[in-house]
Amino acid sequence: MLNLATSHESGGFKLPKQSLKIGLSLAGLAVLLLLWSLGVRWLEQGLGLAAMLAPSEAFASLYELFSYNEINEDLIASLRRVLFSLLMALAIGIPIGIGIGVSNIANQMTSGAFQFLRMISPLSWMPIAVMVFGIGDAPIYFLLTITAIWPIILNTSSGVRQLNPQWLLLMRSMSATRWETLWRVILPGILGHLLTGLRVAIGMCWILLIPCEMLGVSSGLGYLILDTRDRLAYSELMAIIVLIGALGFLLDASVQQLHRWWAPTED
Repeated sequence: MLNLATSHESGGFKLPKQSLKIGLSLAGLAVLLLLWSLGVRWLEQGLGLAAMLAPSEAFASLYELFSYNEINEDLIASLRRVLFSLLMALAIGIPIGIGIGVSNIANQMTSGAFQFLRMISPLSWMPIAVMVFGIGDAPIYFLLTITAIWPIILNTSSGVRQLNPQWLLLMRSMSATRWETLWRVILPGILGHLLTGLRVAIGMCWILLIPCEMLGVSSGLGYLILDTRDRLAYSELMAIIVLIGALGFLLDASVQQLHRWWAPTED
């Protein structure tokens, strides 16, 4: 069977696997762009404003927003909220995940409660978050943190349970302290699982960020969605949607690349 990722027998040239993957990704994006254009053409038949949703209009508006620094502060605000919430989730979730992973009793006691809590939509907590924290960044941090914490806890505990028991026995035989065992065995051993949980957490936080920023704040990409809607600036609205997708893609790709560097696997 011909392997297109490594060679082409009739032509005598080799096509690197990475080049093939990039080419297929670009082809997929081209198809998406084509479907976007066709969808706008179809909407134009019954909706005159649909022309403002076209790719050409969206990319032109995106260029103008960056050229005149009209979006930089909102972009920084959104990234700050996501990154701070992720740090909070890591600070809370890693110790809990390690504790659950090393103790069967703790795992049994928390399993049911954690499964119950993680199935509750974070948006369900929105009225309570506003009541407790008021309007502003605080409820957004709370909602994003409780969104990100579950995949981090679950992947961390799973990584601990899959550690080679011989490693821990070796550390005990060497009279290593718990702190030394944590830093030299547990954390390096679970880093692959932790990065997987972080990748899932980033995706969940990025999706939830937009509705959260419609919650009484005056900055952020979610706020801009409402602002452009109210001003009927639909080309800018589509530009922001494109930016949200692009930033989410880059955040996910960065963690994915870090995971591949730490725990390379054959594709």
